[in-house]
Amino acid sequence: MAPNEILTYFESRTEAVVASIREIVDIESPSYDAPRSRAVVDWIEKAFRDTGAGLQVQRVPAEGYGDHIIVRAFPGEMQPVLLIGHSDTVHPVGAKDRNPTRVENDKLFGCGVFDMKANIVLMIEAIRFFEETGIRPARPITVVISCDEEVGSATGRPLIEQEAEHADHCFVFEPSSNGSVKTGRKGTGMYTLRAHGIPAHAGLEPEKGASAILEIARQIGHLQTFNAPDLGTTVNVCTAAGGTTTNVIPEFAQCTVDVRFSSLNEAERVYEEIYALKPFDERVTLEILGSVNRPPLERTPAVISLFEKARNAAASFGYDLGETQVGGASDGNFVAALGVPVLDGLGIKGDGAHTLQEHILVSDIAKRATLVTSLLAA
Repeated sequence: MAPNEILTYFESRTEAVVASIREIVDIESPSYDAPRSRAVVDWIEKAFRDTGAGLQVQRVPAEGYGDHIIVRAFPGEMQPVLLIGHSDTVHPVGAKDRNPTRVENDKLFGCGVFDMKANIVLMIEAIRFFEETGIRPARPITVVISCDEEVGSATGRPLIEQEAEHADHCFVFEPSSNGSVKTGRKGTGMYTLRAHGIPAHAGLEPEKGASAILEIARQIGHLQTFNAPDLGTTVNVCTAAGGTTTNVIPEFAQCTVDVRFSSLNEAERVYEEIYALKPFDERVTLEILGSVNRPPLERTPAVISLFEKARNAAASFGYDLGETQVGGASDGNFVAALGVPVLDGLGIKGDGAHTLQEHILVSDIAKRATLVTSLLAA
C-alpha cells in the first residue's frame, strides 16, 4: 500500500482514535497506584484484543505499582521489533478536574495525553491497520508497556531488558520534541548526600557543635566543580534540607544530586568523584547513597541509520521529520545500553508534558500513525 493510501486510512480513523485517546486518558493512573494501574491495563488489553489480531498477551504484576503488559503480534522467524511505552503518569488523582480531557481547536488536552497515553493508542492503531488490511509487518512485533517509568522503572527495567535481548531494533513511543524524534538521550544518576554532625546549643556553646548544614553547603559548592558542560555532563543539587529547630546547631542535613551525562565514561567519572567526597569539617561524617539510574542513549551509526529510514518514510508522504538530542532519559536508554538501535520520541506532536497544559495535536495523529506503520511495514 502506498504511503498516501496509509495516510488516507488513518485520516478516516481520526475521530475513532480521538475517542479512544479520551477514554484511556480519563482512566487516571499515577505511579504507585496499583489499582488504577490495573484498571488502565485492563483497558489497554481489551483495546489490543479488539483489533482482531491474533495476539499473545502477558500481564506481569509489579508489587506496589500495578501491572506491566507484554503484547506479541504477527509471529515469525525473524527477530522482532520492540515497541515500548508506559501507562503511569505524574498526575495525581483528581488532576483531570483541573485539566479535563477535551478538544479545543486542534489541541486535545488531558493529563498524561502527551506523556504518553495517546501514543499507546498509536501502537494499538498500527496493529489494527495490519489486521484490517491484511498487510503484514516486516518483522514480528513485541510491545512492552511498563507501569513505573515515571518513577525510575525499578520493576519495568528487567522486563524491558529481557525483551530487548531478542529485538532487532526498538521504537520508543515517548513524546516527540516538537515533532522531532530523539536520536540521543542523556543518562541519569540519582544521589543523596547526608551529613551527620554534632548538636549543640546555638547560643550557649555553639563551638561544641559541628553543623551538618554548613557541611552540606560546602559540599554543594564543591559538587558544582564536577560539571563538564563541554562533554554534556551536568551535576545539580535539586533539594536540600536539615536542622531540627532554630536554636540548635544542626545534627543532620542532606541534599539530592541530579547527574546527567552523554557517555558512560562521564557517568563513571562523576560516580567516583561523588563517592570520594570527604567532609570539610572532620567532626562531620558523610553518607552517600545512589548510583547511575539510566545509561545514555548514544547517537551511534546504527541509530543514525534508523533515523534516516524514518526520515525517508516520512518524506514519502510529505511529512517533515527532524531529530534532536535531549537531556531527559527514558526506558529506551536501557535498550540502547544493550547495543540495540533505538529511535525514541515517536509520539504524536504536542506540548506541556507533566503540566496542566498537556496536550497533543489532533492534526498530527494520522501523520504519526502513517509514519509508525510505514516503519513497521518496511
